[in-house]
Amino acid sequence: MKSKEEKRIRLKRKIRAKIFGTKERPRLAVFRSSRFVYAQIIDDEKGRTLAAASDLKAKKGTKVEKAKGVGKAIAEKAKTAKIKSVVFDRGGFKYTGRVRSVAEAAREAGLNF
Repeated sequence: MKSKEEKRIRLKRKIRAKIFGTKERPRLAVFRSSRFVYAQIIDDEKGRTLAAASDLKAKKGTKVEKAKGVGKAIAEKAKTAKIKSVVFDRGGFKYTGRVRSVAEAAREAGLNF
């Protein structure tokens, strides 16, 4: 029987086979650990991270509220990097809870996907 982590990594590879970030439309990758949420905007053509945000320093709030803060922060950093549109990569996680909060907050702050 496969572990939960192995299943997620297998699903992540399947998703990444279809998603590719370009200079015009980079990839917004989300990773969630048991405590924190991380988001990166990545240009896959050059293999470079253009912007990143996490909730490592957030003090108060629930995990979902902190994830919304990450979504807003990544959208603000994208604006400063002159990025308007991205491709969303959920990283093998289900599109609920914290992953969904990051995506919705980023959309509300002005990112298109």
